[in-house]
Amino acid sequence: MFSNLPLTALRTFEASGRLGSFKAAADELSVTPAAISHQVKTLEAWLGALLFDRSGPSVKLTEEGERLYRQTHRSLLDISRSLESFCPESASHTLTLSTTPGFAASWLIPRLGSFHRGWPQFNVRIDTRNEIVDLLRDASVDLAIRTTHRHDPNLVHLELMQEHFAVYAAPGMGQVDESNIELIDLAWQIPGTEVVNWKSWCEAAGQQHWLANARFREYDDEHYALSAAIAGHGLALASNVLVADSVAKGLLQAYRPDITLPGPRYVAVCTPGRERQSPVKEFLAWLEQEAATTPVT
Repeated sequence: MFSNLPLTALRTFEASGRLGSFKAAADELSVTPAAISHQVKTLEAWLGALLFDRSGPSVKLTEEGERLYRQTHRSLLDISRSLESFCPESASHTLTLSTTPGFAASWLIPRLGSFHRGWPQFNVRIDTRNEIVDLLRDASVDLAIRTTHRHDPNLVHLELMQEHFAVYAAPGMGQVDESNIELIDLAWQIPGTEVVNWKSWCEAAGQQHWLANARFREYDDEHYALSAAIAGHGLALASNVLVADSVAKGLLQAYRPDITLPGPRYVAVCTPGRERQSPVKEFLAWLEQEAATTPVT
């Protein structure tokens, strides 16, 4: 039934498509780049389709190649996990989760102990990056937590929390010296059309004159910016989700809570079918409970 399947060529093709390079695929599979190229050409001849665009220094999947890559990548991952089930003592039982560094540090990691206590048989590996992982191309990532305004119809979504942006400060900084004001500045990358910055907040609050006198403390990471605010280094324009624990502990308090800027929703996403598999199923149930009890204001 499967005697004619070019399994070696498919494994070579998957590595080349995932890494975008014949040389990188050769290093991973411990063969020469020439051997990789030969296997890919053999597969293309067998299929009668061009799988890679070789016009640049790297290789790029064609439309036909992208379609085959997604199917091959997922199938090989399923085979790998099926083989692991025969060796339970060495199976990892690991969930790989992709999210931003700020969300991981401020919300996820402080709560993760309760998941480990409830499901000690599972490990959680957190992949923190601001770039969005394409779950349809990289099936090694089980789940992602993102901010979004609209759903991707190709993914399963679990609504978590609605985000907005407001100004927060350490206790005791409620009185602002407008002649010597310090504003903690962070370039928020917000999906959609909303602009979240000090200019838009000052316009909404009728405090445009702040911008001329303020000293800006610039950071490129949400966690660092919030740490600076907690230390009393100025006012921070921040996400209500990311400051929720700091506000609950009395480390930060809202300044002008009547002025907020709209933001996206936090959602957990995975590829269809993955939500019914362990440990994704258990982690989604835990996420939903934790999100429901987060004191966001």
